[in-house]
Amino acid sequence: MPDFHTIKWQDGAVSMIDQRVLPHKILYRKYSNCSGVEKAIRDMVIRGAPAIGIAAAFGLALEALSIKSTDREIYMQRLREAAGRMSKARPTAVNLAWAVKRVMTLAEKKAPQGVENLGAILLEEAEKILRDDVTANKRMGKFGNTLVPKNARILTHCNAGALAMGGYGTAVGVIRAAHEAGKKVSVFVDETRPFLQGARLTAWELDVYGIPHQLITDNMAGHFISRGEVDLIVTGADRIASNGDTANKIGTYTLSVLAKENGIPFYIAAPASTFDLSIKSGKEIPIEERDPAEVTCFAGKPVAPKGTKARHPAFDVTPAKNITAIITERGIITPPYSKNIKMILGS
Repeated sequence: MPDFHTIKWQDGAVSMIDQRVLPHKILYRKYSNCSGVEKAIRDMVIRGAPAIGIAAAFGLALEALSIKSTDREIYMQRLREAAGRMSKARPTAVNLAWAVKRVMTLAEKKAPQGVENLGAILLEEAEKILRDDVTANKRMGKFGNTLVPKNARILTHCNAGALAMGGYGTAVGVIRAAHEAGKKVSVFVDETRPFLQGARLTAWELDVYGIPHQLITDNMAGHFISRGEVDLIVTGADRIASNGDTANKIGTYTLSVLAKENGIPFYIAAPASTFDLSIKSGKEIPIEERDPAEVTCFAGKPVAPKGTKARHPAFDVTPAKNITAIITERGIITPPYSKNIKMILGS
């Protein structure tokens, strides 16, 4: 099965596929400084919770490699400032803050021994985060495959494939694992307005993998579910609270309600790094609001009268009561989530 690199270290720079121009063009952009990586995250050159965490780790490694001073205090102050800026690049996906914290914890630990080699150490850590993510996704796919029946008709939302990760995918990884197991699955792909991650990205990925799929607009999902044409729904996640409430791309909550009303399973696939056990419920998850122009325009062209006001929350929260199970690389978590999340992931 063909594959591609979402993000990698190449020739002293971070190389990432520009997801804004897919599916019409496959363009890799290289970033040789931390501020460039931060801007790439903000501008959605790279998106998807695990992927932006990986990008942030590489960005901080670039910052560390660029600092010429060997004075520990000066060096660490500059690195801390870069970490602070990077943490704010996008607020909802917890993987970004998780990766920044992981890199900075290592930096603080190693700095007393000297900062001369700290850049190389942080680069090695970023590469390990990337490798670990791909391994976790493949394990997740194996667990998730056990929940997928033969000939299943699966609906997914947004893009939770290799483009949103270091590789392989979470929700799409589950679909890939079922396809690789010969289960002859097919997929309904929500277009995912307003940024069209489903239409532009997930459909492109499924085409690359040779997985049968059909693109539908977001408001068609209920129609197909009510007619019995969908057997299960699986999506990714950007942050999961300790009680199982889950933030994901706007429109996910609606799908969970449709699934519950029609008696079909609704699954979340996400790595351990997406869980935020410091918060009790989804009410504490910050929801990013993006430029309203992304709503009033389609493919860069205005579709609403000039001056029309719009709202653009990029995510919504699905309550734990609507989630059948959460698929992770450590196993499948079922209700009661407050108890079982801690049991499988640790407190």
